[in-house]
Amino acid sequence: MEMPATPATVLVVDDAPSNLAILTETLRGEFDVRIATSGAEALRLVDAAPPDLILLDILMPDMDGYEVCRRLKTDYATRNIPVIFLTAKNEVADETQGLSLGAVDYITKPVTVPIVQARVRAHVELKRRGDLLENLSMRDGLTGIANRRRFDECLERAWRHGMRCATPLSVIMADIDDFKAYNDAYGHMAGDVCLKNVARALAGVLRRPGDLAARFGGEEFAMVLEDTSLSGARHLAEAMRLTVRALDMAHAGSRAAPIVTVSLGVASVVPVGGLSPDALLRSADRMLYQAKQAGRDRVVADCLPLAC
Repeated sequence: MEMPATPATVLVVDDAPSNLAILTETLRGEFDVRIATSGAEALRLVDAAPPDLILLDILMPDMDGYEVCRRLKTDYATRNIPVIFLTAKNEVADETQGLSLGAVDYITKPVTVPIVQARVRAHVELKRRGDLLENLSMRDGLTGIANRRRFDECLERAWRHGMRCATPLSVIMADIDDFKAYNDAYGHMAGDVCLKNVARALAGVLRRPGDLAARFGGEEFAMVLEDTSLSGARHLAEAMRLTVRALDMAHAGSRAAPIVTVSLGVASVVPVGGLSPDALLRSADRMLYQAKQAGRDRVVADCLPLAC
């Protein structure tokens, strides 16, 4: 497996400037090295831009490395980032504690440069291979876009982000109108082509890295839109509807139009305690049902309480 052209990012966390200088010099020729001088700063940097690997000191004044590792491993968004403890604590009990918290390796100081380089390189490669396999398991086999499992995980992560930052979160549900009639008229192979084309059209409207389009099941699709209000989500849903119409795929059995169309339901909320991602999803599904009932090939949108 070829390594990607973009160098992996390694976050080095240590409160001693001399240690940071040595490790930066050791790794910067091969990796994008970032530094933090405290546990709290490390957590902020990871939240803003997750690295591929973390080299973590244990003895720090504000928050020790054990606590930093514990927090990383209990957060879904960061639990898969490999952590290597790099510390002067060399007792068996110390290493055991570090590994039990989820660290992938434990290196004692003073460091041996080739050993640090080799272990970082090995764990970055393992992480990249694991990410590739994870990515494949999160894709719909037919359309190539995200699958339901990926959607659920993305929605959960976006919900936590919305709660933490008090920003709106929107979901769009979309359904191909009279798809059973399409399969009956043109055959299942043509139906598969239709699903692929619609999936590509819906996903193509989304431009931001935090947004996701997924095949929800059958002929139904779902989109997660971080930091997006109801008006913004409605605008994107309308763009999706028009983009699918522009495919101009004949659909003689449709009750909405002589071409393939989609109905879309949109819901938005600012995540707060007492609500759940499922509530947002159910609301979008209700809006989709209303779009179907109103004649198909349209967008219906609404807010949950506290969203508008």
